[in-house]
Amino acid sequence: MSTNHRLFAKKHSPLRVHMEAEGVIDVLADQLTCMTKNHTRSDLVIICIGTDRSTGDSLGPLIGSILAHQNLRHFIVYGTLEHPVHAVNLKDKLADIKNKHPRSFILAIDACLGRLSGVGKITLAEGPLHPGAAVQKKLPEVGDIHMTGIVNIGGMMDYFILQNTRLFTVVQMAETMAASIKKADEKLPEKETRPSFFRALSLKSTSKEGDVS
Repeated sequence: MSTNHRLFAKKHSPLRVHMEAEGVIDVLADQLTCMTKNHTRSDLVIICIGTDRSTGDSLGPLIGSILAHQNLRHFIVYGTLEHPVHAVNLKDKLADIKNKHPRSFILAIDACLGRLSGVGKITLAEGPLHPGAAVQKKLPEVGDIHMTGIVNIGGMMDYFILQNTRLFTVVQMAETMAASIKKADEKLPEKETRPSFFRALSLKSTSKEGDVS
């Protein structure tokens, strides 16, 4: 899916911040910019995982739908309310994305469950996401970096907890996370394009001919 950027990239400490914290959008945007600015030669892909059939698990598709209408300059978004990326189609979607974007740097987004004190907190960190862990599903890991939001408490019967999560909490979190991604997109430099080997030789040859004349 993507080259192992983590072998060479500068390490960033995981960021965890509450969605109602002061300046949360700027904090997330700054961290995301730092994590992606050295990968602008690659396709910057966002995979928003989840389903609109479960309130708590709709965080990813909600973010994807918001971003799909933002005219992003750098990020390519997969996973919306209309076309979700979920447990059933995840493997096929990943294969399709790999085919379309063989050189990609991926941000994976998903909802998660946690402690009561953690509800409302957003995490942005390096490394892949492990979707389906909350409901004991074994699915492929996704992403070079990931962003998650704790939408409810975890524990017994997690599937039913996701079904009965407050929509207000999910929407508020989705709007905050989407706004931070939009701001990071605006901060990133224009995509760098490197000329092909033969094009570079041609330009060099032309330059020499100009010097001789």
